[in-house]
Amino acid sequence: MVTKKAGSAAKKTTRSNSQSKTNVTTVQSQAARVSVPKFNLNSNELASTFISEFVGVFVLVSAFLVTKGEPLYMGFVLVALVMMVGTLSGSHLNPLISVGAWVTRRLSHLKTAVYLIAQFLGAGAAFVLMTTYLNGVQADAAVFAQPAREVFALAPLTDQNAWFIFFAEVLGASLFAFAFASVYKASVDRVTRALTIGFGFFVAALVAGVVASYVGGQVALNPASAVAASAVDWTAVDWTAIAVYLAAPLLGGVIGFALRDAIETK
Repeated sequence: MVTKKAGSAAKKTTRSNSQSKTNVTTVQSQAARVSVPKFNLNSNELASTFISEFVGVFVLVSAFLVTKGEPLYMGFVLVALVMMVGTLSGSHLNPLISVGAWVTRRLSHLKTAVYLIAQFLGAGAAFVLMTTYLNGVQADAAVFAQPAREVFALAPLTDQNAWFIFFAEVLGASLFAFAFASVYKASVDRVTRALTIGFGFFVAALVAGVVASYVGGQVALNPASAVAASAVDWTAVDWTAIAVYLAAPLLGGVIGFALRDAIETK
């Protein structure tokens, strides 16, 4: 009898301790839920996207102006930038990617607008900084016996080569968007994603650049970079330049994403 009573008491004690631990855990979890501040996740996400895209495009366009759009350099810059800001914004860093994702319903209207505004503002900031810096250097050029330097500008279009450059921009943008779409929200690690995007751009810029060079032209494969490189003269609207350096890469971005969707197996 004594043994049964002792066993029963031990069971009650164990049950009581278990219930006490459960109650404490429940109270702690409730307290944790109460103490967590409630933020507007949508506005925070948009702010993070805007800032990371602005900074990323600022660096990318600065590199484009410094290296004169050299494909290999730009490929490595993109690899680094995707590693830096990829987890914050998805590292579009290019209006053709944002528009391609939007048209193929990967991106909302609001978020697309945030991407595009941040990208063009980042490109503008890079142009202003480079121009200000070079103007300061030119002021002291005579002192240091240095030749005057100017911000890199894409070669002007001619009546003979404009539509060849248009084709080159569409081709290069399609190749790059196709590569980007292959890792867009895919379950791949950061390094694979960065290498795919960076070297995808390198291949696209190399192919399109060679095509353009046959007619004495250059490609940007990025409307934000093209604007910073003075491809479009806003003082006298040149519709041909707008078609070549703004419309063509956007069209290529849509083609690349759509082609990826058309051949992708579920």
